[in-house]
Amino acid sequence: MSGTSADGIDAVVAEISGAGSRLKARLVAHVVQSFNPALRTRILRASLHGTVAELCELNFELGEEFAKAALSVIRKAKLSPTEIDGIGSHGQTVHHLPNAKFPSTLQIGEPAVIADRTGITTVADFRVRDMAAGGQGAPLVPFVDWALFTDQSRPRILQNIGGIANLTFLPPRAELKNVRAFDTGPGNMVIDAVVNHFSHGQKAYDRNGEWAARGKVSHPLLAEMLRHPFLKKKPPKTTGREEFGERFVKPTLAHAKRLKLIPEDIVATVTTLTAKSIADSYKRFVWPKLRNGIKGLQVILAGGGAKNVTLRKMLQNELAGSEIMTVQDLGLLAETKEALAFAILAHETLAGRPGNVPKATGAKHPVVLGKIVPGGK
Repeated sequence: MSGTSADGIDAVVAEISGAGSRLKARLVAHVVQSFNPALRTRILRASLHGTVAELCELNFELGEEFAKAALSVIRKAKLSPTEIDGIGSHGQTVHHLPNAKFPSTLQIGEPAVIADRTGITTVADFRVRDMAAGGQGAPLVPFVDWALFTDQSRPRILQNIGGIANLTFLPPRAELKNVRAFDTGPGNMVIDAVVNHFSHGQKAYDRNGEWAARGKVSHPLLAEMLRHPFLKKKPPKTTGREEFGERFVKPTLAHAKRLKLIPEDIVATVTTLTAKSIADSYKRFVWPKLRNGIKGLQVILAGGGAKNVTLRKMLQNELAGSEIMTVQDLGLLAETKEALAFAILAHETLAGRPGNVPKATGAKHPVVLGKIVPGGK
């Protein structure tokens, strides 16, 4: 898995058994393979301004990177490629247009390269089949959230904070048809861009929320950002770098300059944007579905943003009365959750079972996700 932040690849080996609500997954090994700064810059540039030639070559180059990550985590698990049943590769999203005349999405990281280098059957390009069925192609993690994290007595929200933030709402004893999920808006994307700008490329993110902790929130700047139409749009909805990347960050920085804000204040303000947009999504679209209010609600964080101490404090203030924890509190490292999710989705695909949640994506019906590239040399 490589997310919209494009900072590198998380790869896991997982042992998976069962199906549906009886599905079980055990994490065997995990590696992080960071992209070098030059490659990350090329990915981010190509996502908005790439030529056909650049995307064509980058597709195969990233296929090599994903294959290396797969082989690395297999070695860490002390296994051989012949002992692996399949690889699930989400790929690197470079463009996502769910509301275009022809809704479409593009993930690169050529699966034929992965299958050839590893000899392992590879499932990839998960999002396009859901889009073909009328969905937004995202979020796809809700099936996994439902299978692994549904509680018998308490409502839960699984809140992933990657480049983009997304939630999965699980009522107690939820059936798959009861699951709701959607993107809430920016996660780390705007924070990362602002930190990268003011550090002159030396820092890719705000480690532990340290910059934000030193700053003061600018309410005029925050109010302007919260006017973004996506934040009030009703689900199903997804977003990406097209809405909250460069075209959002540039005018935000220009507005901050007019307000004469120091960098720490800007980072504090865009971090607050993430916290408030998440909390506002709950109040608009989740709270009305809770029978007993937010009493007993567990909010379970995953993704890189779960490590941002300042962001977590802001969320706690916004969501007073709910219990905020991380997937690590449930025995799973935050950075492994999405890679594990696509291992599970690949498992479902190879078994011929649907992996999307139509109520979450807007698809007309359940579909088997992905394209299968056979392994073997």
